[in-house]
Amino acid sequence: MKHVINVYGRDVVCASCVNAPGSKDTYEWLEAVLSRKYPDRDLNFNYIDIDRADNLSDFDESLIERINDDELFYPLVTVNDEIVQDGHVQLKPVQKSIEKEA
Repeated sequence: MKHVINVYGRDVVCASCVNAPGSKDTYEWLEAVLSRKYPDRDLNFNYIDIDRADNLSDFDESLIERINDDELFYPLVTVNDEIVQDGHVQLKPVQKSIEKEA
């Protein structure tokens, strides 16, 4: 099964995410760790800059709107269009989401 892992973020660190890694750092970390942990899985990683993205799906647009309205925080991680975590991202919830889709 293919897993599409999207990380939504921006260059500026989230105000409520002090001391947490930035969005791009979170994306690069997840890609490196998950690719190593699941070498036999079809993982597709995307970084979506919420200030510069275009040609987005309605789902992507709705998430960005919710981030801009402070309903969700960034970085925000989805797996197959399901929100897994926002704000301070941790590895275990993302792993659980990938493993339950297996």
